[in-house]
Amino acid sequence: MWARLPRAEFQAGTGARNKSALRRIVGSGEPPGILAYVNGEPAGWCGLGPRADFRRLENSKILAPVDDRPAWSVTCFFVARPHRKQGLSVRLLREAVRHAAARGATVVEGYPTDTHARASDAFVWTGLASAFERAGFREVARRSRTRPIMRRVIRGAGRAKAARRVARG
Repeated sequence: MWARLPRAEFQAGTGARNKSALRRIVGSGEPPGILAYVNGEPAGWCGLGPRADFRRLENSKILAPVDDRPAWSVTCFFVARPHRKQGLSVRLLREAVRHAAARGATVVEGYPTDTHARASDAFVWTGLASAFERAGFREVARRSRTRPIMRRVIRGAGRAKAARRVARG
């Protein structure tokens, strides 16, 4: 819920209120992210959705939009400890792009941490720039030394949408 709410609202809702808000989003029918399973067990999470759904991004100078293109945003990750350092974040990112493309997105972006020093897992919940690069994302802006804006343009998305419009008549 961190990216979906302004700071004061998120802090006021810490705990039960934020959990209830997330349950309402899940109950709406549009998933707020995707899950990864390993051997039938949940192993990872990637939060994503249309950038407009993430109110915290509206006021960020560092993560402000780079242009007027509508984008989907990848805002957070969680990978269970036994599954870390096995490429699960990269697979989640690739699936996030597929998920967004299936819902009409033409651009997916993320706001990872880019550090050359070893960072604690607790501080890289937005993902690592290296994982975004391996998933085909490219840096399009950097307003902070450690927080690039990474973007992946979905090839053929515009043609696919046009084809669906033609098919519907």
